[in-house]
Amino acid sequence: MSVEQYQSTYIQEQFANRIGGSNYGKDTNIYKFEKIKRAKAAARQAHPDVELIDMGVGEPDEMADAGIVAKLAEEAAKSENRGYADNGIAEFKEAAAKYLKEVFSVDGIDPETEVLHTIGAKPALAMLPTVFINPGDVTIMTVPGYPVMGTHTKYLGGEVYNVQLTKENNFLPDLDAIPEEIASRAKLLYLNYPNNPTGAAATVAFFEKVVAWAKKFNVVVVHDAPYAALTYDGVKPFSFLSVPGAKDVGVELHSLSKSYNMTGWRIGFIAGNPLIVKAFGDVKDNNDSGQFIAIQKAAAYGLANPQITEAISAKYSRRHNMLVAALNEIGFRAEKPKGSFFLYVEAPKGIVGGQRFESAEDFSQFLIREKLISTVPWDDAGKFVRFSVTFIAQGEAEEARVIDEIKRRLTDVQFEF
Repeated sequence: MSVEQYQSTYIQEQFANRIGGSNYGKDTNIYKFEKIKRAKAAARQAHPDVELIDMGVGEPDEMADAGIVAKLAEEAAKSENRGYADNGIAEFKEAAAKYLKEVFSVDGIDPETEVLHTIGAKPALAMLPTVFINPGDVTIMTVPGYPVMGTHTKYLGGEVYNVQLTKENNFLPDLDAIPEEIASRAKLLYLNYPNNPTGAAATVAFFEKVVAWAKKFNVVVVHDAPYAALTYDGVKPFSFLSVPGAKDVGVELHSLSKSYNMTGWRIGFIAGNPLIVKAFGDVKDNNDSGQFIAIQKAAAYGLANPQITEAISAKYSRRHNMLVAALNEIGFRAEKPKGSFFLYVEAPKGIVGGQRFESAEDFSQFLIREKLISTVPWDDAGKFVRFSVTFIAQGEAEEARVIDEIKRRLTDVQFEF
């Protein structure tokens, strides 16, 4: 029986309103990433002999460090690691607290009461609204951004208020522009620095303002920091929790996915305010039974060896340098980010004497279909496309070849900016 035939059965009437109710599956809108997927397939079919350069992928292009993999194999072979982990093992929590101190200069984190492991950052973002949001409560999100916490806020009957990240404000949210009526009803403020997709970094002064604002309006701050250790050109990794008063108002989420090439391993941690961490643990205990202990022990090994991340950062920094230089030679106004593996670039208005780009999506589709270069468009706050330096390339010579190929493909048109 086809999906269409199933839609005529009683099952169709049982879906929750939060996912569309009786109209679930009937939405004909094509979402951004599906459009990208279809455009890539069409480009490959139309140009089967041309390499598609994928600059849109938001995950590392290499395996985890050999030492981490070996530690996993060693621990997975031990009988005592086979069972449920529940809310995590002490070894991982202690490694996380030490990592925060050594890499981010965060003092005073109690591994017993102020740290819990998570099965990656995404499930943690999904669960945090359950800790705080009642119907009518507000979560403040930034756009462009990662929407998971907002999605679950809406699932619970809450509201989402979006704050734009604009170039004019260095891609930091303008807290003063949030209406007092919204701030007074808000329970959660979501922040993410270094930022996806803009690559922007937060400052001490900004986080100090966040702490003061949160205390004024009694808002819980959730700082999502999966890229925090990926910084460049002498910029030291920076944590929200290193700012005085931060632990009074919120928590920070870390993930080993991006900083240790461990996306599929699904391991991270939440740290900060002990009452929030405790409540999160109670909710988590009703959502999962913990990540495999061997993975936690391998992750603890990784956290104890931050030089692994330093080598990954050096690679991304090198790639950023080459990509920024290439795009600027063509006429773009690209600026190397201070962190993350994303390069956020304003889209051109069109091609001189030719096609117009009314949106970043128009430009992104042009790049995929005509130039076989995949990027991700963002039209939430201006017209920008996101390049990722996690493209597939083994070694520096291959990296240079890919960047040269991008430049070659884009120099046969003159863009209007």
